[in-house]
Order: sequence, then C-alpha cells, then structure tokens
Amino acid sequence: MLGFKEEEFLTQTRSALALQGQIESVVDSIQERELTNLFLIGAGGTYAAMLPYEHFIRSRSTLPVRASIGKELMLTDDPTFGPGSVAVFASVSGTTEDVIEAIEFAKAKGAYTVGFTGFGDSPFAKALDVALVTEPKTWPFDIPMILLSTRLLAARGEFEGYEELAAELKTVPESLVGVARQAESVAEAFAEKNKDADYHFLVGTGNLWGLTYLYSMCILEEMQWLRTTRVHGAEFFHGSLELIEEDTSLMLLLGEDETRPLMDRVAKFAENYNKNTTLLDSKDYELPGVSPRFRALLAPLILDTVLDRFSKHLERVRNHSLDLRRYYRVVEY
Repeated sequence: MLGFKEEEFLTQTRSALALQGQIESVVDSIQERELTNLFLIGAGGTYAAMLPYEHFIRSRSTLPVRASIGKELMLTDDPTFGPGSVAVFASVSGTTEDVIEAIEFAKAKGAYTVGFTGFGDSPFAKALDVALVTEPKTWPFDIPMILLSTRLLAARGEFEGYEELAAELKTVPESLVGVARQAESVAEAFAEKNKDADYHFLVGTGNLWGLTYLYSMCILEEMQWLRTTRVHGAEFFHGSLELIEEDTSLMLLLGEDETRPLMDRVAKFAENYNKNTTLLDSKDYELPGVSPRFRALLAPLILDTVLDRFSKHLERVRNHSLDLRRYYRVVEY
C-alpha cells in the first residue's frame, strides 16, 4: 500500500489500546470528584476529533458535555466551567500552542485536565494533571476516547457492555490494516479521477461530522491546498445543495449511528444530480471480532483509515507533499 507503514501503524494503534488500565484509573478518580460537566477541548483537528464523543455522550448520558474550540472558550468563557469540570485534550506533537494555552486556562479555572499525546516530555504533557502517552505520532485518538467515554458512562450506569467492548477493541489494529488494504483501490481510483479537481464538497452527520470537518479543513485544505465545502447532512438541503453540479466532487461519509437516514437522503439526491459522488460507508468494511452493536462507535476510526489512503494517493497524483505548508507553523500570526 502506498505510503503505509504497517508495523508502525500497528505499534501506534496497540499503544492506544494499552492505555486502557490508565484510562480506567482516570475515570475512577473522576468519579471520586464532584463532577458537574465534561469539556472536550481542542484546536483544528483535535477539536474536530472530539465531536464524535460529544455526540456519543450527549445522546446517552445526562452528564452535560461540550466540545469546545480552546481559543473561543478562553475568550467567551462559560459560567459552568470550573472546579467541577473535567477537561479532555489531545495533541499529536505535544506542542500545539492553542491547546497548551487552553490547558493553562482550564487549570486556572479549577478544572481537572486530562490529555492524550505521543510525547510524555512535551509542554502539552507537562501542563496536564494527567497525561496519557501513546507511541509517538499516534493518530487518531479514537481508541482512547472510545475507552474514556464508554468507561465513564458505564460507571454512571449509562452504558452496557464496556468490558465486552474493551475486549473486542483488541482485534481492531489488525482489522484496520485490512480496512486500509480494502480501501487502497478505491482511494487510487478517486485520486486519478479527481487529480485536477480543485474543489471538493464533503457531507457527514452524527459521529462522522467531526471527521467530515477534519478531512475537509486539516487534510484537503491544509495539506493539499484544495478548496472545500463541508456541511452537515441535515443542513445540506438548506442552501448548500445549490452548489452541486454534475461534475462536483461530492464526498459523502456514511456511518452506522442513528443519523444514517440523513445521509441516505443526501445520497439519494446525489444519484439524481451528481455524477462524481464518492460514498465512504463504514458498513462496507469488515471488523472481524467486533460485535454489530459496537460498530457504530468505530465508524470514525474506520473511515479515518480509509481517508488516509485517499490522502496518500492525492499526494502522489498531485505531486503535493502532505507535509508542505505556506503559513501553518511557518509564519507568525
């Protein structure tokens, strides 16, 4: 597979799974506190990556939860954010300045701070009350976030099957390699067909809305300098559909949660009015060892693996390195 380092991928994914015991201890410590709410805080990709877990917790728990952009939270404040809050963060590099500032802000407010990173000696890790460390450059943080959110809800009596889920997750690293292999030809075909397209339209809902946002902004825009529109599937029919033409690159992210009918509606529209629709459907990919009742939770992880293949093939056909930046971490702003 193009640019796929299988052993590194397996090592990183397994290191995320290895955090289970530490995550359970963190949840135990949270339960001992007077928890009033949960804030999932990030910047850019790490904010987007928190959205599936805000969606999951909000739809199953009475615990108030909010995914927040760190910089905005610091400026607008929130009267509910304080000593009873738990704030969760993530940083691949451990050096994301906006996130580190948000951690310091959270601690000053009295919140209990927990975060995931691949670098235990980083400024990010040192700023936290609890740093949970994976192998370097591990991404995404879906496995730790799944474990954290389901364990927290299980402790509150709001999620059944945590132990079964945690056991089944151990099969996921190898299964995701299979997902990547299955997606390779799809990704190659997409890249070849759209190598000259400078505009892509992405639609998602539910626990895939965060990945839709992330792939549009952090990959296609930041890493490939392509113009995109990203719109929630429920909002697609309230204006954004007017931008669709026959040849528009329309990327639809379909998952397996309760919001699936919203995306089925968009897909039906696309069948009639667009001839360049790419359906990225988590149902198309097998996860041996994972029960049907847990698959919906893993849709962001499945499609992140699929879209990584898209990224590598776009990089190739466009001769545009995914590491190339004009402004981000290059100039002062």
